[in-house]
Parts: sequence; structure tokens; C-alpha cells
Amino acid sequence: MTGTGGAAATPAATPAGMPRPAELLTTLGLPPGDLRDLPDSPGRFPDGARYRVEIPSVEGPACLAAVLAEARTLGVPVTRVSQGTGVGLLTGAELRDMAALAAEAGVEVSLFARPCAGWDASAMARSPAGMVLAPTARGQDQVAAVLDEILRAAEYGFRSVLIADLGVLSVFGRLRSAGHLPPDMQAKVSVMLPAANPESARILADLGADSLNLPTDLTLGQIAAIRAAVDIPLDVYVEAPDNLGGFVRHYELPTLVQVAAPVHIKFGLRNAPDVYPAGTHLEATTVALSRERVRRARLGLDLLARHRPDARGSVPRGEGAELRVPVPTASPS
Repeated sequence: MTGTGGAAATPAATPAGMPRPAELLTTLGLPPGDLRDLPDSPGRFPDGARYRVEIPSVEGPACLAAVLAEARTLGVPVTRVSQGTGVGLLTGAELRDMAALAAEAGVEVSLFARPCAGWDASAMARSPAGMVLAPTARGQDQVAAVLDEILRAAEYGFRSVLIADLGVLSVFGRLRSAGHLPPDMQAKVSVMLPAANPESARILADLGADSLNLPTDLTLGQIAAIRAAVDIPLDVYVEAPDNLGGFVRHYELPTLVQVAAPVHIKFGLRNAPDVYPAGTHLEATTVALSRERVRRARLGLDLLARHRPDARGSVPRGEGAELRVPVPTASPS
């Protein structure tokens, strides 16, 4: 949906003879500005749903088991979970357990493909002005290390990885096209690789992104403008962790689903510790946080049902949903 519609008109000129920026943008198939009129998005998931529920920061099999149990108890149709610690900090047994649990439940799992500069010996990534470097793959050896994690995820049957580096995304897209990765392997762009405007979103989609995690502080009009430029699903935090702004925007859910469909609505958690990288030393905390995120999702869905009862969401194993559910494999070497 390059959503300005129709043939591009000749740009109007300013009094000085220069075309206006808004008209120039429309000649490129981009919105002229933020879409403050909040148009309905015609986009849908393959099953016709407007939205899907994603629970982030599900760091291992114990957290996934807790999410699935809480989702059954509260009736929350979780269709995707994502993880932030990375493929490389999960053992083979943990990867097998996560793949088996998710496959049985019919749920997607997106594992983070790390390492990154922020976890490396980068001085710039630790400096006030240089923190923008932190999520990136620093040097070609680190690109190879991130690719190794992507290949390992695929080997264990996972069909979705989180990517936070522009070069890694490009490599992923090219290798998938060349048949070196499963054709149904999904690139979920991390919130740490920000698509803050329509053209940035379009570039990431062109490089192979299958869904885009948007910055947590975008307005509904800004989100609508990005939706007008790309067709792929958007991932939007309804509640964001403190280190990503700490916003609790449940009240915007009805309009968010209207303007951003197809959209993964993500329930992070404010007032929660930063647990990355997680491990067994933090398991009691990460399991408790996982359960609470599902509870937050129930609250959000109840609000959505009150104000937008016509908005349909996907369910695990739903007909035509085409979820990228793990395909458990025999023990990889």
C-alpha cells in the first residue's frame, strides 16, 4: 500500500518557483505529512484479522510456559512472543523446549539475533552521544556472529528472528532469497532499528523486513503515515518498558487498530527491571514479568472489546493465519 493513491500530480510551485515539500513527497508515493485525520487502514493479516497479540521479553522455556499457561487462564489469544537476550544465550535443550512448546500451542517465537556493539568492547556505545551504536553489529566479525545466531535459530526450527542492524537485515534478505535460509523465515525488525518515518519503513521493507517494530513514542498520525507507505505488519508497544519510554497507551488501542492494521499489539511492562541478558539467575523475575504482561494484554483486549467490538484479532492455529510457528527438529549437531 503506497497509500497516497492515484497518479502523481505535477508538484505545485511556491512563489519562488520551488516545489513544495509536501507535493514532492507525494510524487514519491509518500504521504505529504503525518496523517492526523487517522484514516482507516484497509490492511489485514492473511486470516482477515486487524491485530495480533504479542508478548515481548519471553526469555526462555520457563517464561514461554508461563505465558502460555496465563494466556489459557485469562483467555488471551497470544499469537507471537519475542525474546531479547539472544539465540546465543540459550542452550540447545532450551531452544528445543521453546520450539516444542510454541509448536504445540501454535504460537510464533521471534528470537533476538545478537551480539551487538553495546554488549561488546565498544567505548562509543557507552558514551552519551554514541549510544545509537549500541544495537548495531560492530564490524564484519560481529555480522558473521549475528548470522551464526540466525542460522542456529533456523537449525532448531525457529522461523522468526529479531534484527537490529541495517546491514544484517540486508544480508538476511539476500540469503533468504538465495535459498540459504528457509523461505518462510521471518525478519522482525527490532525497536532498536527505528523506523520513525514512512521512507525509513519502506527501506527496511525493501531490504527484507517482514514486520516493523515502531518507536514507542510515535503519535497515531505518525503511525498512520507509516502504514500508508508499507504493507507489512507493524509492531507497536501499547505499554512500553521504562528504558523505551515507559508509556501506558492502552486507551489508544481502538484507534491504533483502526489506523495501523495489520498490527501486532505489544504489551511490555512499565516499572519493571531491565533483565537483558536474562538467565537462570533471574528466572523467577522474568517468569513473573511474563505472566504480568499477559494480564496487561487481557486488560487491553477488554478495553478494545468495549470500544471497538468489530475489530477481529487472530488466534493461535486459526484458519488461514499463516503464523511462522517453529518446526521442531531432531537434535541439531
